[in-house]
Amino acid sequence: MINIKEDPKLNVLNHSCAHLLAHAVSHLYPHAKFWVGPVIDDGFYYDIDLGDDVIKEEDLARIEKEMKKISKENKRIVRHEISKEEALKMFKDDPYKIDLINNMDEGSTVISCYSQGDFTDLCRGPHVDTTKEIKYFKLLKVSGAYYKNDAKNKMLQRIYGVCYENEEDLQAHLFMLEEAKKRDHRKLGKELGLFMISEYAPGCPFFLPNGMIVRNLLENFWYEEHTKEGYEFIKTPIIMSKELWEISGHWDHYRNNMYTTKIDEHDFAIKPMNCPGALLVYKNGLHSYRDLPLRLGELGIVHRHEASGALNGLFRVRTFTQDDAHIFMKEEDTESEVIRLIQFIDRFYSIFGLTYDIELSTRPKEGYIGSLEVWDKAEKALALACEHANKPYKINEGDGAFYGPKLDFHIHDSLNRTWQCATIQLDMNLPERFDITYVAENGEKKRPLMLHRVIFGSIERFMGIIIEHFGGAFPLWLAPVQVEIVPVHHEKHLAYALKVQEALQKAGLRVKVDDRNEKLGYRIREAQTQKIPYTLVVGDSDEANNTVTIRKRKHKDTEVMSLDECVKLLDTINDEKTIED
Repeated sequence: MINIKEDPKLNVLNHSCAHLLAHAVSHLYPHAKFWVGPVIDDGFYYDIDLGDDVIKEEDLARIEKEMKKISKENKRIVRHEISKEEALKMFKDDPYKIDLINNMDEGSTVISCYSQGDFTDLCRGPHVDTTKEIKYFKLLKVSGAYYKNDAKNKMLQRIYGVCYENEEDLQAHLFMLEEAKKRDHRKLGKELGLFMISEYAPGCPFFLPNGMIVRNLLENFWYEEHTKEGYEFIKTPIIMSKELWEISGHWDHYRNNMYTTKIDEHDFAIKPMNCPGALLVYKNGLHSYRDLPLRLGELGIVHRHEASGALNGLFRVRTFTQDDAHIFMKEEDTESEVIRLIQFIDRFYSIFGLTYDIELSTRPKEGYIGSLEVWDKAEKALALACEHANKPYKINEGDGAFYGPKLDFHIHDSLNRTWQCATIQLDMNLPERFDITYVAENGEKKRPLMLHRVIFGSIERFMGIIIEHFGGAFPLWLAPVQVEIVPVHHEKHLAYALKVQEALQKAGLRVKVDDRNEKLGYRIREAQTQKIPYTLVVGDSDEANNTVTIRKRKHKDTEVMSLDECVKLLDTINDEKTIED
């Protein structure tokens, strides 16, 4: 999907369409008062106070009709620059606009607004020239939104929409939205028995048997790939004392997101991050330059307090498993180690058919720790590593962690949506805070640098992403049930079906026999509905010739092959982690 916010033409068009929406609402609901209508990645929204009126999904068509009417009237969209006093007078009946005006920068002596016919709205602009240019739009949904995103404030109504330059692009976008609905990981998670969420543990997913198979496969893959890369593995406690989090800086910078408790009259916190534990592991022994780089990996469970309204399936949770690694190294090894990491991440994502873009997130404007000199040096090191790895990157100004700059990897799924997953953070501050050292070649103690990095990001969120990426139709190696055997007659051919099952299970495949007393077509359709990669139908001819009739997911055609050939084929696809569909 195109990022509308970052596309200059679509950004202007969608913001103009937000004004067109507000214009139409002002006609249909004359008492309406308007807060803000920004452009977002996939369109726009407008927050509106409608008093006692409630807009429902079925009302959106009526608003669209009025928007089209205004569009056809070809109203000129005119910019005005007025003083603050004039603005306060113009919007005296709208408390939301008054609030906007009163909170503008002190240095703002001129305020801009845009008029189209009988509607005027505050806006910096720019906009298209006339309403007639705003033709190809769709209102998508309506929801509640607190004024200023503060739960203490009044609930407003938020109408979402999208606008494109032509009908073809709009329809393509709407098609993708429908595809996304079908692939919603919460819907598929329930249908495929992968995970559940309970009101007794908000934001804390329960993994069901099929989901545990996928999760364990992902974890095993993680351990295998990291072992190849020379990582050693650790496990650190979930709960540690306040003093540790004061040393790391989390107590001052992250306290509101941490769960805390008292034990023996001392303050403790459930860890929101794994890094302080890894630093304690490093401090547990003496290290020389020969030990570095030291790569410590941990699948560590962390907890972070997220607002209840932000919780979303596996995408936003309160407890999750970070696939952390902390790399301790000499300063001169920084570039080579980051390049090695980029190449590792590249290989890792290719297994799932995922491509990515890289962003270099720099020092936050405030709340950071460490000197400007240290930050500048760290940012330059990450930039050079990308350049020498031949990987383009964008600057994401001010979005670094409080302890260091980072490279963020934004993966693209099968619908071309982007998700931020892998991160490489260069940290010159925590090694100082924890006073960690190594013995250099000349016998002197030196301070190592530290890299924090994840690839999955978290097991939970990555699972949600690949559920949607594959639409629940996992490649063979990840599928909870890889093969379903369907005997033509549930009793007559059951013995042969069990023989086929045994042969496949000996090859390490996950196999199920559907011997229910149901029609053959029904059982085959059920296997397709459950997105099982391969269905093997066995009948008289198969039993007589030691063959199977193999049907691949999403394909209507079948192929007859010997049982030995079938076992060899599926075993190879499974071992090579091939993405067939």
